[in-house]
Amino acid sequence: MENTNKPQQNKFGNWLKTSIAARMLMVGFLVIILLIPLSFINSLITERAYRQSDVVNEINEKWGENVLVYGPFLKIPYKTYTETKTYNEKTKTFFKEIETHVKHAYIFPETLNADVNVDSKTLKRGNFESAVFTTTMNFSGHYIPTDLNSKGIKTEDILWDKATILLKTSNLKGIKSEMLLKLNKNTYTFQTNFNDNASKNNDYLDVLESGFINAADLSSKNNAQFSLSMSFNGSKQIELIPIGKTTTMHMASNWADPSFIGNYLPNDETKKITKTDFNADWKVLHINRAFSQQHLNKIPNLNKFAFGTKFMVMVDEYQKSERSAKYGFLVIGLTFLIFFLIQTLSKINIHPFQYLMIGLALIMFYTLLVSISEHSNFLKAYLIAGSSVILLITLYSKSILKTLKFPVFIGLSLSALYAFIYIIIQLENYALLVGSIGLFLILTIVMYVSRKIDWNNG
Repeated sequence: MENTNKPQQNKFGNWLKTSIAARMLMVGFLVIILLIPLSFINSLITERAYRQSDVVNEINEKWGENVLVYGPFLKIPYKTYTETKTYNEKTKTFFKEIETHVKHAYIFPETLNADVNVDSKTLKRGNFESAVFTTTMNFSGHYIPTDLNSKGIKTEDILWDKATILLKTSNLKGIKSEMLLKLNKNTYTFQTNFNDNASKNNDYLDVLESGFINAADLSSKNNAQFSLSMSFNGSKQIELIPIGKTTTMHMASNWADPSFIGNYLPNDETKKITKTDFNADWKVLHINRAFSQQHLNKIPNLNKFAFGTKFMVMVDEYQKSERSAKYGFLVIGLTFLIFFLIQTLSKINIHPFQYLMIGLALIMFYTLLVSISEHSNFLKAYLIAGSSVILLITLYSKSILKTLKFPVFIGLSLSALYAFIYIIIQLENYALLVGSIGLFLILTIVMYVSRKIDWNNG
């Protein structure tokens, strides 16, 4: 009996070696297979990024977190009266009883001026680092003579001798020096005051309260001028709540990448950002925000009106590595396409195992990039990882293709591809535009080169 399996096997093997369709299917299958280790690389980058985030949060928690200042404002107690009537059965008359209660009014300043100087630096923990700062905030302004008649409170019911000044902040731990407030000619210190209503009001701010204010400073007909200096260790951001009827803030820092946050932006005409520092000015009028200068019974939660600056790292090493890994599919696909076109046009046979080795070498680029960038800057890590992989693939392709011109072309193509991806991940506003143009040019080149292929040989 004649064996027909051998001719069929030879025919199938010959089809795999000579058919363009078979090679395309094989290359596509290998690209899909290589997406598995590529996904593991993405998971590794995410894990290292989470680790960095944990370390940064730990550093920031010990050094000092975000700075938000709410104040200073007056806390003035006043008397209110409740009248109750009790009927006496024996005398058949009503007995009146008046009960006195003490409540508080909170008075915001007429003007609030803040001069903020920020000195930023980097703290390291192992391979990770965090950007922190030390800030000095100098406040000045004045209160106008307090009149609560419009609130239905008589002047004689105000307890001037029990008035205090309150200040709220998010970063009690980061305060570096004793805080002294000068009101007219008198100086007052602050003590912490536990805010047991903070959780009810969704307010995370701690309260500082002065001793009793000299009554003459508040009840006089003259404005009460005040000044206050605060020093913080902090991180992430600095914000101020504009409680002055007119609030101004000037901020200067050696930070090169500020992000202005909150309800109010700085003045564009005076704002200045350079490669080494920035200066910014804000001015907020009472007409620009929806709250008054006087509040009764409770301190309003005005955190949503805060404005200031976020001290942000535009793109850190792990973000860059993650963005680079997102182009892994593109790198593998285009590299395989180059080898496929060379194989098809030159009739040089390339085994699937050799494609697999080339794909694994491309994936090794990302492990090298992440590991080296933890000990150096991203540019150096990218150059070392890219050069290593390009050299490895170029030398390996020389042994496969048995010529010099094709490996040189592959090395130059990979160099251009990695340079193109590096440019894209450095860009913020133009990444999509540059990427789209680059992909269009790549497609144009592929269409031009592939026009000579006899696609009927399937």
